[in-house]
Amino acid sequence: MKPSLTKNNSYFPYLLLFVQPVFMATNIIVARGGVEYVPPVSLAFWRWLTVFLILCPFFINEILSKKKRLKKEFWKLFFLGSMGCGVCGAFPFIAGMSTTMANMGIIYTSSPIFIIILSVMFFQDKINLSRIAGLIICLIGVFTIISKGKIELLLNFKFTSGDLWMVGAAIGWAVYSIYLLNWKSNFSLMGRFTLIAFFGSISLFPFYLLEEIYFFNTKFNSDFIFWVSFAAILPGIIAFTLYTKVQKYVGASLAGFTLYIFSVYSAIYGIILFDEALMDFHYFGAAFVFFGIYLARKAVK
Repeated sequence: MKPSLTKNNSYFPYLLLFVQPVFMATNIIVARGGVEYVPPVSLAFWRWLTVFLILCPFFINEILSKKKRLKKEFWKLFFLGSMGCGVCGAFPFIAGMSTTMANMGIIYTSSPIFIIILSVMFFQDKINLSRIAGLIICLIGVFTIISKGKIELLLNFKFTSGDLWMVGAAIGWAVYSIYLLNWKSNFSLMGRFTLIAFFGSISLFPFYLLEEIYFFNTKFNSDFIFWVSFAAILPGIIAFTLYTKVQKYVGASLAGFTLYIFSVYSAIYGIILFDEALMDFHYFGAAFVFFGIYLARKAVK
């Protein structure tokens, strides 16, 4: 499916490409802060159930009026919910319990590579040297930020079991991205997102029960309300809606580059919220990422 880029919106999609990660990167705040108060699967389940409950009053009439369409799209919507909200919702939170933020950042940046490979293999998406060069330059920028500009830190990385969860999350996001774009729907953008959130919470529910019974108990207090609400609105409703719009304009492959911008914004949040210092490697890494996005953007003109 080709992106709907036109002369009338030639710059707006690329503005969204840089705005969307502002909200998407707040998921790092949840991963670092929220899981201290709410167990990971519980946080993912209640987050997406809250998204559904917030959106449902606005789109329930559309959903009910298209019940026959819902039956036809049931398995597609369930699959998208399982990937986008289930796998990508819970896996990073679980990973954060046994791996570092640096490892999570490096592994998650592999998702755009999976997006491009799967798009080319299954949907005949076109790839060219400019897009490949942009991808490589973005990776260099991300690695520069994560390694603090020291190659020895990358060479001495130690991987843990949590890293496997992040690999799963990266692949899950790639699968969600390409099928979200290429599967046509009779629902509006927000109507479909409401259903994806619902089916995502359904897919998480059995694992939420297992977590409650065998691993962690959720404490329903003010911290629970804050973190679930925060996760539902900023990296949930706003980030996912903007990502869908970016995909609509520029396609799955280029939209996947938001994860590289995500890494830059995550570093900025670390500076603002977690007292991390702003160093030269932040500037160099960001410059590489933005230049890589520029090259990839030229490829779809």
